[in-house]
Amino acid sequence: MDSALRRRLLLGGLAALLAAPAQALMPVAPGRAAPPGPRLDADQSRAFRAWVVLIAEEQVRRGPTPRWTHRDCAGLVRFAVAEALAEHDARWRKSMGLNGRLPPETVPAQLRDELRHQWRRPDGSSGAYVNAIGLVQENSRAIGRDLRLARPADLLFFDQGDAQHLMLWTGRRIVYHNGAEPRPGDDGLRAVVPQELLAWNDTRWRPDAANPNFAGIFTLAFLT
Repeated sequence: MDSALRRRLLLGGLAALLAAPAQALMPVAPGRAAPPGPRLDADQSRAFRAWVVLIAEEQVRRGPTPRWTHRDCAGLVRFAVAEALAEHDARWRKSMGLNGRLPPETVPAQLRDELRHQWRRPDGSSGAYVNAIGLVQENSRAIGRDLRLARPADLLFFDQGDAQHLMLWTGRRIVYHNGAEPRPGDDGLRAVVPQELLAWNDTRWRPDAANPNFAGIFTLAFLT
């Protein structure tokens, strides 16, 4: 893809996001303690992060798998987390189109079951669905606003006042879904290096501490 076309697609993605329906604004509380619950140890967390990155990157590389049905920014995070915690047997690998070398399997089945599809929601319930602000408020802890602090599978959260948006850090690129309905030649997925967003004309989308719309970097609460 030539650079001009790539930039048009990226700009179209952000334009579609800005036109998306507003969500209820709730204040983010950076630095608050992670909610109680099961936790992965250091080795399990590293493997889990690798699985999340692999699954998210594969959606960009190959296009969204039919297994992923609710496609928006929070949906990408929920899907990658759920599939990272799935049983990665031969049937799963075939359905995802994955083969070759894969991350290690370090999370016990019982712990996977305790975490998979168990998102906390602002109303106190839990289940498979949670929106973007619920992901960061109820299921994550704030790391800071310096992108250098981010680890693979961490979340970048943008608050535009009447709408919120999540992006996923893979260790080298920022991956996200723009929330728009798919159309021919555009599945809504984007992957950019940090320098692209840091130089974005619309400064609201820069992952920079100087940007008041960049709420910061968040890591999932169950990770070490």
